[in-house]
Amino acid sequence: MSGARVRWVRGGEARIASIGPDTIVLRSTVPAPPGSRLQGTVEADGVVLALRVKVHLARREAEGEFLLVGRPLDLAREVRRYLETVTDKGEA
Repeated sequence: MSGARVRWVRGGEARIASIGPDTIVLRSTVPAPPGSRLQGTVEADGVVLALRVKVHLARREAEGEFLLVGRPLDLAREVRRYLETVTDKGEA
């Protein structure tokens, strides 16, 4: 997994595929049902940041990953801009 990596508190990891003002798309190694809240840390370029996400949609992909679409919670504007710069573009 390249780009901004997320390590979930309850185990597993994800890659941020895209992020916008109200939406985040992740490719995760573990599933999460719609309505659930995930908590983890983002690691990118040696920087570690906290991330919380409320999941709106979850789908299993052919590669065995899970596509999670949700809303970032309590994410400062500066942190969101930083994550946009280190996220894989065009893979969502």
